[in-house]
Amino acid sequence: MKLEKTAADFFAGIGLVTMGLLKQGWQVKYALDHNEEKCLMYQGNFGGEHYHCKNIKEITGAKVPQITLAHASFPCTNISVAGSRSGLHSGESSTFWEFIRLISEIGEIHSMNKPPLILIENVEGFLTSGYRKDLIIALKALNNLGYAVDILVIDAAHFVPQSRVRLFIVGNLFGLSHTSNDIEHIMSQQTCARPQKVKDFIAANPTIRWNLRNLPDLPQRTICLADIVDQTEKWWTKERTEYLFNQMFERHKAQIRLMMQNEYWSYGTVFRRTRIRDCTKQSTAELRIDGIAGCLRTPKGGSARQIIVRSGKRCFDARLINARESACLMGAPEYLIPQNVSFNNILFGFGDAVCVPVIEWIVKNYLNPLFDELNSTLKASLPTA
Repeated sequence: MKLEKTAADFFAGIGLVTMGLLKQGWQVKYALDHNEEKCLMYQGNFGGEHYHCKNIKEITGAKVPQITLAHASFPCTNISVAGSRSGLHSGESSTFWEFIRLISEIGEIHSMNKPPLILIENVEGFLTSGYRKDLIIALKALNNLGYAVDILVIDAAHFVPQSRVRLFIVGNLFGLSHTSNDIEHIMSQQTCARPQKVKDFIAANPTIRWNLRNLPDLPQRTICLADIVDQTEKWWTKERTEYLFNQMFERHKAQIRLMMQNEYWSYGTVFRRTRIRDCTKQSTAELRIDGIAGCLRTPKGGSARQIIVRSGKRCFDARLINARESACLMGAPEYLIPQNVSFNNILFGFGDAVCVPVIEWIVKNYLNPLFDELNSTLKASLPTA
């Protein structure tokens, strides 16, 4: 028996995980999400025969083909620090348990049993949600299905000019449990893919069946915000830009004035948030000028719409980040932007997605080597002629 690089992408959204997998030699045989606009975007880039626009609750394991890797980016709504924090058993985040159900059902149907590899993505808040119990519960649920697990926390800013920290769970069926000495040795390795908070979590939970791997350090980003700015996009009117300027703290206004004195353009981003400004709680434009955009969000409210600004040559301009820039910030500059989907839904799709080069890095440095090792193990276990 030989494993193939085949995958199912649950909660597939607009397909950025699919893109990352394809770039590293994997074939996505099955994709699932229940949003029609995301479906249109996915189909426009990757075809639609394998994409199923349905709620995961309506799917049984019999509908999923035999695959080697199952990926899931289930909704963060109830575990994110920006959400309700009501936990893994409530609201949209409870669909994690539908994923667990599907994996169990797949194991009952296919002769090869469950997918040998699991990859799960969610927000960093997963580490602390549910009074710090949600992640433990999730990992033990995977253990109960036979998966030894590992966790990583990666900021997309290592790859693209966007601050976007996400937690990843990697599970595999063939990993042996590590001894405490093994775990201590691996965690002594320096990689920012396992920051100290992750190491502390692993050390504090010895009853979880861990299978950790040595990993290289994450790369240093080679591009900044200025490199992805769409120079063809129209900037706001003077009146609208001045209104934004007047919503800033005085220290941010001073930074803008200083940048305006330069004979070149400097770029930054702004989020509107409710803050105490001038002794009053009001909408406030918060400026960021470190060459990195804030985390793209799903634009359900006005504060979620990120603004790009430029200052220099005695001018100050501002406008909303557009779809093409959003694609670039997600590491997908080649993504085809559809004409038949509204701008808000396009931004929602990117804000709800996974950064492509982060997926590529995990696949290249973790999943592909693990895949090769599993195939070698399976080959060695076959009887000789």
